[in-house]
Amino acid sequence: MSVLFISDLHLEAERPDITRAFLHFLETRATGAEALYILGDFFEVWVGDDAMDEFQRAIALALRQLADSGTRIYLMHGNRDFMLGKRFCRAAGCSLLREGSVIQLNGESVLLLHGDSLCTRDESYQRLRKRLRNPFSLWLLRNLPLATRHKLARKLRDASRMRTREKAAEIIDVTPEVVPQLMAERGVRTLIHGHTHRPAIHQLLVDGQNAQRIVLGDWDQQGWALEVDARGYHLTPFPLG
Repeated sequence: MSVLFISDLHLEAERPDITRAFLHFLETRATGAEALYILGDFFEVWVGDDAMDEFQRAIALALRQLADSGTRIYLMHGNRDFMLGKRFCRAAGCSLLREGSVIQLNGESVLLLHGDSLCTRDESYQRLRKRLRNPFSLWLLRNLPLATRHKLARKLRDASRMRTREKAAEIIDVTPEVVPQLMAERGVRTLIHGHTHRPAIHQLLVDGQNAQRIVLGDWDQQGWALEVDARGYHLTPFPLG
């Protein structure tokens, strides 16, 4: 049986092509898989479980059907949907996975991240990330009026897009020297993450040993999935249509 990893779908009602591709993915490749890991930015925006609309409930139902078929589903927060909570997970039949979780695949320890924490050269973003992920900030955000939350989410999304356009590519990408240091600290030789929208399998050395950093792709012009089976790691694109 295989284990699947995806991230950065940025699901929203305004992109029905991505939604159709995701639902097809659940009905085909994910059905029969041992587990599906969604490593952040599953939704384009999430302002709270109490604000779930018809579109988001339909996605939860599709995940629940996959979970009921026997595939375990794990969901990690991204920078767009860090307010996803237990209510959605109960509806979707999935488990919320802590950032930096280590799992076992093919007999080895594998570190899972969304990936934004690795972009340490983007100092202004890291300061904002720290403030927003603070437990008090999360409590405050969840208790704001819904209209205020939507307005704040639009502001943060617009700021993110402007930051991406204006900052140098190396600033918003992973800081190379951070990766082997973190992997050595966590005792792993494989790291899987998303966020950067730059899918690739990078070979590197960690404490003098061969290691790999696998970057998941975003679902925009095409879909991306990492499949792990007894033969190894397979990162492949596929058409949305």
